[in-house]
Amino acid sequence: MLAAERYHGPDPINLGTGHEISIGDLATLVAEISGYDGQIAWDTSKPSGQPRRCLDVSRAEELFGFRAGTPFREGLAQTVDWYLETTDALNPA
Repeated sequence: MLAAERYHGPDPINLGTGHEISIGDLATLVAEISGYDGQIAWDTSKPSGQPRRCLDVSRAEELFGFRAGTPFREGLAQTVDWYLETTDALNPA
């Protein structure tokens, strides 16, 4: 909402916590939060890609006062819960 109300520039702005996490740790965390107990398999024949993600969120705070109020793990859990509820609602058994 802050971005819509206070930012009218053409450049993209990263929104988030600024929390850095490896792709492997993120996959493990999503599996844990979602209750997935299977194995995570990596296709080592493919390029490894970017091993970590950390977005610079300083412009959001500087330009319109945004600072994440939800910790990364909690926000991820809320997102997974929303996804599971939405998927269940769209595909009833």
